[in-house]
Amino acid sequence: MRIVLSVALSSDWCLDDCSQQRLVISNDKDWDEVYALRGECDAILVGAETLRRDNPGLRIKSELIRSERISRGMSPDISRITMTRSGVLDPNLKFFSPEGDAIVFTENRGVGGLERSTRVICRRCLSARCVANELERMGCKQLMVEGGAQILRMFLAEGVFDELRVAQSPIVVGEESAPKLVEPWKMHPMVLEREYRLDDMTIRWFRRIGSDGRTDYEFMNRAIELSRRCEKVATHYCVGAVIVTADGRVFEGYTGETGEHDHAEEAAVLKADRTGADLRGATIYSSMEPCSKRSSKPRSCSEIIIERGMSRVVFALSEPTHFVSNCQGESMLRRAGIEVVRMPELADRVEDVNAYLNN
Repeated sequence: MRIVLSVALSSDWCLDDCSQQRLVISNDKDWDEVYALRGECDAILVGAETLRRDNPGLRIKSELIRSERISRGMSPDISRITMTRSGVLDPNLKFFSPEGDAIVFTENRGVGGLERSTRVICRRCLSARCVANELERMGCKQLMVEGGAQILRMFLAEGVFDELRVAQSPIVVGEESAPKLVEPWKMHPMVLEREYRLDDMTIRWFRRIGSDGRTDYEFMNRAIELSRRCEKVATHYCVGAVIVTADGRVFEGYTGETGEHDHAEEAAVLKADRTGADLRGATIYSSMEPCSKRSSKPRSCSEIIIERGMSRVVFALSEPTHFVSNCQGESMLRRAGIEVVRMPELADRVEDVNAYLNN
C-alpha cells in the first residue's frame, strides 16, 4: 500500500494557531492539488481531534474527479478513516455522511451508537502500523493521511509512509503554544524529491529512505531491472529480487539465474548464503508477489522468506493467475508477522516485462 502524508504549514512550522477558528494556510492552487491527490487514493485518514474541531466532509466533490475514479474501477467516494482512543465522536459529524465508507479505529470496546453509521474496528493498542496493516488487508492500495499533528507525528515516527507532501505558506503564526510539526526528516530519514511553487506557497515532496540512504522505490526499480535479464520462457514469470540485510548488505537475483527452476527470491537467498549472511530482519524486494505454491520444488518463496526470519517484503505486482489461480503469498507472509508493502504504482512495469506470456 502506498501511503502519502500531506500537511500544510506556516513558515514557522505551525499547523494552526491558538484561536477558536481554523487557520487557513493553503491557497486555492494548493487545495486544487490536494483534491486531485485525494482523487488518486482509496482512503483518507484524519485524527478524531481534527473531526471535532474542523468537522471536514472529506468527500470527492468534483464530478470530473469522480468520473475519472469510476473509469479506473474505483468507487466515486473516497473511504474516510479516523483514529480515536476514546471512541467519543458526535454521530452528526460530516465524517458520518452516508456517501462512501466511514471507518473508526478505536481502543475503546465500549463505543456505542457509531456502529449504525460506520464500521468500528477496536484494537488494544492503536498505532500507525496497526491501522495501515488493517486497511491493506481490506484492499486499500493508496492511503492519504492529512492530520492533525498527533496523527502525522505517529506515522512519521513509526516510518509508516512512502511520501510526504509539505505545503509551506509564507504566513507566520508566532505563537509558542501553537501546534507544530518538527522538521520531519529529524523523525525519519527521507530525501527531497521535488520542489515547486504554487503562487505564494512552496510545495516539497519527500520520500522515505532506508537505512543505507536508498528508497524503497530505488530498490524496487532495481528489482524490475533485474527481471529484464530473465530468459523469456513459457514456464515462468520474469522476476527480479533484491535482499537488504539488517546490517546493510545487498544481494540480488533474478528468475533462472542460479538454476533452471530457481525463482528470483531463491537466487538472491542463495547468494547471501554463500557469504554466510544473516537474513534475520532483512527486507526483500521482489518485482512480483512471492509465490505460495509451486510444482517444481517442495518449498515456496514465501515459506523460504518466513523460515529465514526476514521481517519485511516489498513487491510491485500481485501474482497473476497465469500459473496459479489464487496466490496466497501476501497473506502467508502477513500471518507470519512479516510487514508487507505493495507498490501498485510500479505494477505496470512488471506487467510489461511479462507481457510475452499473454501472446
